[in-house]
Amino acid sequence: MTIDGWMNDTAAIVPVAHPTSALLALNNAHAAELSLLDADRMARLIERAFLACRIGEADALLLAFDQAADYDSPNFLWFRDRYDRFVYVDRVVVSPAARGRGHARRLYDRLFDAARAAGHARVLCEVNADPPNPASDAFHAALGFVEVGAAHLAGRGKTVRYFAKTMSEQRESSAGPDIATDRSNDLR
Repeated sequence: MTIDGWMNDTAAIVPVAHPTSALLALNNAHAAELSLLDADRMARLIERAFLACRIGEADALLLAFDQAADYDSPNFLWFRDRYDRFVYVDRVVVSPAARGRGHARRLYDRLFDAARAAGHARVLCEVNADPPNPASDAFHAALGFVEVGAAHLAGRGKTVRYFAKTMSEQRESSAGPDIATDRSNDLR
């Protein structure tokens, strides 16, 4: 326990080289927020990712792409039409059993460090507006993301809001609770 009462977990963040059945199950348990994947699609995403990392066997997962990725997501393409250089968070998910340990925040901190090291000026993501996702809204606000647009995803039954965070030269303090699991409760 930390002083403020939130759990901190120092489990290692490790690269993901290929999909495992546990990671696929974690993703697909949150398919409404993330999108359903099969093993082949997940393998292609991992291969093309700027950063693919996990905590534990499947406690948490993050996949992010830079602007040059060969990726057909409408949300990624929305950002690529508007920004020259960026890292896009495609999915981050924390298993229900691992929530409250700061995993989402730690994964984002790792991503921010990698983005800065590669010279990226911003990290981008989307959050569901309809259906709403107040936990993810609070999480991203606490990390300093600001809304930069919105879109209705025809055929997917949802509306998303697009967010950006400008990278500073230095790492910002990551003190504070894991307010949400980014898009793991009600991801995109």
